[in-house]
Amino acid sequence: MAAGAPRIFVSHLSGVAVFDPAGDQVGRVRDLVVMLRMAQRPPRLLGLVVELATRRRIFLPMTRVTAIQSGQIITTGVLNVRRFEQRPTERLVFGELLDRRVTLTETGEEVTVLDLSVHQLPARREWEIDRVFVRKGRKQSAFRRAKGEALTVEWTAVTGFSLEEQGQGAENLLATFEQLRPADLANVLHHLSPKRRAEVAAALDDDRLADVLEELPEDDQIEILGKLKEERAADVLEAMDPDDAADLLGELPTEEQERLLSLMQPGDAADMRRLMSYEDRTAGGLMTTEPIVLRPDATVADALARVRNPDLSPALAAQIYVCRPPDETPTGKYLGTVHFQRLLREPPPSLVSSILDSDLQPLDPDADLPAIAGFFATYDMVAAPVVDESGSLLGAVTVDDVLDHMLPEDWRETEFHLDEEEVATDGS
Repeated sequence: MAAGAPRIFVSHLSGVAVFDPAGDQVGRVRDLVVMLRMAQRPPRLLGLVVELATRRRIFLPMTRVTAIQSGQIITTGVLNVRRFEQRPTERLVFGELLDRRVTLTETGEEVTVLDLSVHQLPARREWEIDRVFVRKGRKQSAFRRAKGEALTVEWTAVTGFSLEEQGQGAENLLATFEQLRPADLANVLHHLSPKRRAEVAAALDDDRLADVLEELPEDDQIEILGKLKEERAADVLEAMDPDDAADLLGELPTEEQERLLSLMQPGDAADMRRLMSYEDRTAGGLMTTEPIVLRPDATVADALARVRNPDLSPALAAQIYVCRPPDETPTGKYLGTVHFQRLLREPPPSLVSSILDSDLQPLDPDADLPAIAGFFATYDMVAAPVVDESGSLLGAVTVDDVLDHMLPEDWRETEFHLDEEEVATDGS
C-alpha cells in the first residue's frame, strides 16, 4: 500500500494470498505481528505470518511487502523460509488482540475489539495500527450473540493494549529507547549488564538488532551473537551491511563461521565468503557488495527511484554505478559513476549513460587504507567504486567505513555521548 492509500482493516487480510513479483503464489496470511509501545503510542506492524503450501509458517517483514491490493499481497520475492517464532515484544493480532476486552478512555466503559486498521506512515516504510473497531456491551459467546453499538475509535481512545509503564523488563527498556538512533541504542546496550544486554538483544527485531550490532564494539558484537540461536544469528548477519557482517564473521572461530554461513541464504553467504577473502584494511575488505547498480539504458528517473530507498545510507545513496549485465556484484564491465547532484540537474527521461563520470579511476580491491583515504581526500568523495582487473564492479567503499578503520580501536567506547537520563541499567 503506497503512502497516502486508504487504511486497511486487518480482518480483510486474513487468508489473503501472498505472491512474488513473478505472480507465483508463495502462501497465505495467517496473522500479523506487531510490537506494542508505551504511553498508548500506536503499535508498529512488523510483518506478516505467512503459511506456505507445506503448512510451514514463516515471518514476512513489512519491508519486503511492495503492495497490498485487490485482495492480494505482493512481496519483493526474497523470503526467509525458517519457521516463525514469536519474540517477547511481539504480539499476534488475530491470536492476541482481536476479541480482547479493552476500556474506552473517555467513558471507562469496557468494549470488545472486533477489528483493527493499519496504515503506512507517509514517506516511510513503517506501518502502524491506528484505529480500533469495537462493540459495546457484553462479550459475545458461543451461545449468545453480542448486542450493542459498534464504533471505530483512535488507538489512543482505548486502554488495555499497551505495555505497562512500571517495571524495567526488556520490553519496557525497548519501549523507552525506541526512538534512539542505532548508535545511541548501541551505547545503552554497551553499558547494560551482560544479562540485561542479552534480554534486550533477544527482544529486538532482526533489522533493528543488525543496525545496533554495526555500532557496537567488537567484543559486544561477539557476545550478543553468541547468545542468539544459530538460526537467528544467521538472520541478523543477513540483515547487516555485508562488509560489517563479514568483519564480525571474521572474528569467530572457523567452525562457527561455517555453521552460520551454511544457515544463510546462498547469495548472502557467497557475498560473505568473497569479502572475507580480502585482507583487512583493503578496499576489498572494506567495501559493501550492495551499491546501487544500473545498466546504461536506465533513465535518470530510474536512478532517482533507487536513490530514494530509505534503507540506503547517505553515502551509498550519493552515487550510482553504471555497469553492463549482470547487475549483481561482481557485475559486467564497469562503465562509470553518476553523482546524485548530476541526477538532479538532468531531465528524468535522460539515460544515465549520457551523464557518466568515467574519468575517475576506481579503487583496486587490494588498495590499502592510506591509499583509500588519500583517494577520498583528493576527490572529495563519500563513496568509491571497487573494480577488479577484469573491469567488473565488486562493490563500493564508503567514507564511514574508512573513518571506522582509521580511528582508534576503542573509539566506540570512548567517543559515545548521550544526555544523562534516568534509566535503570542494572542486571536485575
